Amino acid sequence: MQVSRNILMPFYRGVVLSAAISVLLPVTTAHAALGGTLAGIAGTPPVPILNGAVERLTSVDAGGTTINAYASNTGQIFAYTWQGPTVPDLPALLGPYYASYRAGAAAALAASHDLHDSRVVQPDVIVESGGQMRSYVGRTWLPGALPAGVTPDDLP
Repeated sequence: MQVSRNILMPFYRGVVLSAAISVLLPVTTAHAALGGTLAGIAGTPPVPILNGAVERLTSVDAGGTTINAYASNTGQIFAYTWQGPTVPDLPALLGPYYASYRAGAAAALAASHDLHDSRVVQPDVIVESGGQMRSYVGRTWLPGALPAGVTPDDLP
Protein backbone atom coordinates (compact mmCIF):
# COMPACT_ATOMS: atom_id res chain seq x y z
CA MET A 1 0.00 0.00 0.00
CA GLN A 2 1.39 3.36 -0.99
CA VAL A 3 0.55 6.48 1.04
CA SER A 4 0.45 9.75 -0.81
CA ARG A 5 3.11 12.26 0.20
CA ASN A 6 0.44 14.99 0.31
CA ILE A 7 -1.43 13.13 3.02
CA LEU A 8 1.63 12.80 5.26
CA MET A 9 2.91 16.40 4.90
CA PRO A 10 0.57 17.94 7.51
CA PHE A 11 1.59 15.21 9.95
CA TYR A 12 5.30 15.86 9.43
CA ARG A 13 4.80 19.63 9.73
CA GLY A 14 3.00 19.08 13.05
CA VAL A 15 5.82 16.91 14.37
CA VAL A 16 8.46 19.46 13.33
CA LEU A 17 6.46 22.35 14.83
CA SER A 18 5.96 20.49 18.12
CA ALA A 19 9.66 19.71 18.34
CA ALA A 20 10.60 23.32 17.62
CA ILE A 21 8.22 24.68 20.25
CA SER A 22 9.47 22.26 22.90
CA VAL A 23 13.07 23.33 22.24
CA LEU A 24 12.36 27.06 22.18
CA LEU A 25 10.13 27.40 25.27
CA PRO A 26 11.90 27.93 28.60
CA VAL A 27 10.84 24.85 30.53
CA THR A 28 11.57 24.39 34.18
CA THR A 29 10.43 22.10 36.93
CA ALA A 30 12.30 23.74 39.81
CA HIS A 31 10.13 25.97 41.95
CA ALA A 32 10.62 27.39 45.39
CA ALA A 33 7.86 26.54 47.81
CA LEU A 34 5.42 29.08 49.18
CA GLY A 35 7.23 31.06 51.85
CA GLY A 36 10.58 30.54 50.06
CA THR A 37 12.39 33.06 47.87
CA LEU A 38 12.56 33.70 44.13
CA ALA A 39 16.26 32.83 44.09
CA GLY A 40 16.77 29.51 42.36
CA ILE A 41 13.62 29.59 40.24
CA ALA A 42 14.39 29.37 36.55
CA GLY A 43 12.23 31.49 34.29
CA THR A 44 11.91 35.00 33.00
CA PRO A 45 13.53 37.72 35.13
CA PRO A 46 11.21 38.99 37.88
CA VAL A 47 8.95 41.85 36.78
CA PRO A 48 7.74 44.44 39.28
CA ILE A 49 3.94 44.82 39.35
CA LEU A 50 1.42 46.66 41.51
CA ASN A 51 3.61 49.77 41.76
CA GLY A 52 6.63 47.72 42.79
CA ALA A 53 4.97 46.12 45.82
CA VAL A 54 5.17 42.69 44.16
CA GLU A 55 7.54 40.90 41.80
CA ARG A 56 6.23 38.28 39.36
CA LEU A 57 8.39 35.55 37.88
CA THR A 58 6.91 33.46 35.07
CA SER A 59 8.03 29.97 34.08
CA VAL A 60 6.67 27.00 32.14
CA ASP A 61 6.78 23.54 33.70
CA ALA A 62 7.50 20.27 31.91
CA GLY A 63 3.78 19.74 31.26
CA GLY A 64 3.46 23.08 29.45
CA THR A 65 1.68 24.89 32.27
CA THR A 66 2.55 28.55 32.83
CA ILE A 67 3.30 29.23 36.49
CA ASN A 68 3.58 32.71 37.98
CA ALA A 69 5.36 33.16 41.31
CA TYR A 70 4.58 36.32 43.30
CA ALA A 71 7.01 37.66 45.86
CA SER A 72 6.96 40.62 48.21
CA ASN A 73 9.69 43.26 48.03
CA THR A 74 11.57 41.19 50.62
CA GLY A 75 11.72 38.32 48.10
CA GLN A 76 9.36 35.98 49.98
CA ILE A 77 7.00 34.03 47.69
CA PHE A 78 3.47 34.54 48.97
CA ALA A 79 1.44 33.26 45.99
CA TYR A 80 1.42 31.20 42.80
CA THR A 81 -1.00 31.20 39.87
CA TRP A 82 -1.08 28.68 37.03
CA GLN A 83 -2.80 28.03 33.73
CA GLY A 84 -2.21 25.22 31.28
CA PRO A 85 -2.79 21.67 30.11
CA THR A 86 -1.65 20.03 33.35
CA VAL A 87 -1.92 20.70 37.07
CA PRO A 88 1.47 21.80 38.41
CA ASP A 89 3.43 19.87 41.02
CA LEU A 90 1.45 21.07 44.05
CA PRO A 91 3.67 19.38 46.65
CA ALA A 92 6.64 21.33 45.24
CA LEU A 93 4.74 24.63 45.07
CA LEU A 94 3.10 24.32 48.48
CA GLY A 95 6.13 22.88 50.26
CA PRO A 96 5.52 22.85 54.02
CA TYR A 97 1.87 23.86 53.46
CA TYR A 98 1.06 20.75 51.41
CA ALA A 99 -0.05 18.66 54.41
CA SER A 100 -2.42 21.41 55.51
CA TYR A 101 -3.79 21.64 51.96
CA ARG A 102 -4.34 17.85 51.73
CA ALA A 103 -6.26 17.81 55.01
CA GLY A 104 -8.48 20.66 53.81
CA ALA A 105 -8.89 19.12 50.34
CA ALA A 106 -10.12 15.82 51.78
CA ALA A 107 -12.71 17.64 53.89
CA ALA A 108 -13.78 19.87 50.97
CA LEU A 109 -14.21 16.89 48.61
CA ALA A 110 -16.31 15.02 51.15
CA ALA A 111 -18.56 18.07 51.52
CA SER A 112 -18.98 19.13 47.88
CA HIS A 113 -18.29 16.22 45.48
CA ASP A 114 -17.34 18.80 42.80
CA LEU A 115 -14.79 17.19 40.50
CA HIS A 116 -13.98 20.29 38.41
CA ASP A 117 -13.39 23.08 40.92
CA SER A 118 -12.12 23.23 44.45
CA ARG A 119 -11.41 25.87 47.04
CA VAL A 120 -9.48 24.82 50.10
CA VAL A 121 -9.27 27.39 52.87
CA GLN A 122 -6.93 26.67 55.75
CA PRO A 123 -5.66 29.23 58.28
CA ASP A 124 -2.17 29.13 56.76
CA VAL A 125 -2.83 28.52 53.02
CA ILE A 126 -5.62 28.94 50.46
CA VAL A 127 -5.72 26.94 47.20
CA GLU A 128 -8.24 27.44 44.39
CA SER A 129 -8.09 25.21 41.32
CA GLY A 130 -10.33 24.06 38.56
CA GLY A 131 -10.80 23.38 34.92
CA GLN A 132 -11.33 20.52 32.59
CA MET A 133 -8.98 18.06 30.98
CA ARG A 134 -6.05 19.91 29.32
CA SER A 135 -7.26 23.29 30.60
CA TYR A 136 -6.44 23.90 34.26
CA VAL A 137 -6.24 27.14 36.20
CA GLY A 138 -5.53 27.85 39.81
CA ARG A 139 -3.91 29.95 42.45
CA THR A 140 -2.59 29.56 45.94
CA TRP A 141 -1.51 32.11 48.51
CA LEU A 142 -0.50 32.59 52.10
CA PRO A 143 -3.12 34.86 53.70
CA GLY A 144 -0.73 36.03 56.41
CA ALA A 145 2.05 36.90 53.94
CA LEU A 146 0.16 39.14 51.50
CA PRO A 147 1.93 42.51 51.28
CA ALA A 148 0.04 45.48 52.71
CA GLY A 149 -2.62 46.68 50.28
CA VAL A 150 -2.43 43.56 48.07
CA THR A 151 -5.37 41.16 47.73
CA PRO A 152 -5.51 37.83 45.88
CA ASP A 153 -7.68 39.51 43.24
CA ASP A 154 -4.74 41.83 42.43
CA LEU A 155 -2.74 38.88 41.09
CA PRO A 156 -3.32 38.56 37.34
